[in-house]
Amino acid sequence: MRDLGAGFHYLLKGQRWVARHGKQYGFGLIPGLITLVLYVAALVALGTWGEDFVSWSTPFADDWSSPWQGLFRGFLAVVLFALALLLAVLTFTAVTLLIGQPFYENLSEKVDRDVSPDGTAPESGLPLWRELWISARDSLRIVVRAALWAVLLFALGFVPVAGQTLIPVLGFFVTGFFLTEELTAVALQRRGVDLRARLTLLRSRKTLIWGFGTPLALAFVVPFVAVFLMPGAVAGATLMARELLGEETGDGEDESEGSDESDGESVSGGLGT
Repeated sequence: MRDLGAGFHYLLKGQRWVARHGKQYGFGLIPGLITLVLYVAALVALGTWGEDFVSWSTPFADDWSSPWQGLFRGFLAVVLFALALLLAVLTFTAVTLLIGQPFYENLSEKVDRDVSPDGTAPESGLPLWRELWISARDSLRIVVRAALWAVLLFALGFVPVAGQTLIPVLGFFVTGFFLTEELTAVALQRRGVDLRARLTLLRSRKTLIWGFGTPLALAFVVPFVAVFLMPGAVAGATLMARELLGEETGDGEDESEGSDESDGESVSGGLGT
């Protein structure tokens, strides 16, 4: 139970860290806002032309009599939109992290430098294209694993009583674990920790991971909320990654608010602007 509380504490520490570093927080919002706009546009397009797509893809129902044709195609249109919405929720974090790789790398490095006793941060030494490729590949693997769990939990949802009580709770714990993997990957990938090793590391402290990821998963059900929590989630995941690896960590509380100016410059430099 102590680890459960510690995980939640890291989530709060991350939000406090970005609250003290306003410019870092502002830059960290950009990828989430871009992803949100793309997802909203895709869902609006699906809602507008979804019925046309269903009609085009079900020519065998053209000769069905009313009301069966309308009911069948209307049901498929609703299912299609529901699946798209579920996919958006499941992939929002992965896509945001991929789009925001330079932003979140810079933020994570700044957190490391802020709390490291010697003021340094680990660097991968890899070119940006290589980091993006590794991140995209690992994110796809995690999404596939999460999708398999989603199918299993969906099937278990039909079990009487447990399917309506225990399974939804279990679903948030599973989602929280994979969400935390995606977030800690920003810091751990810079340290050369591959996906298999990351999963092993996280499984060794499941209660800590659940304490961090499960409340976040509940909040991330609403993508708009995820946009504003994402920078702090990356910061908190970086702090937690340091504990998982046994790295010494200071409190980072002595940095003045005036450091935001240098923060903004370091971000711009990291993005090549």
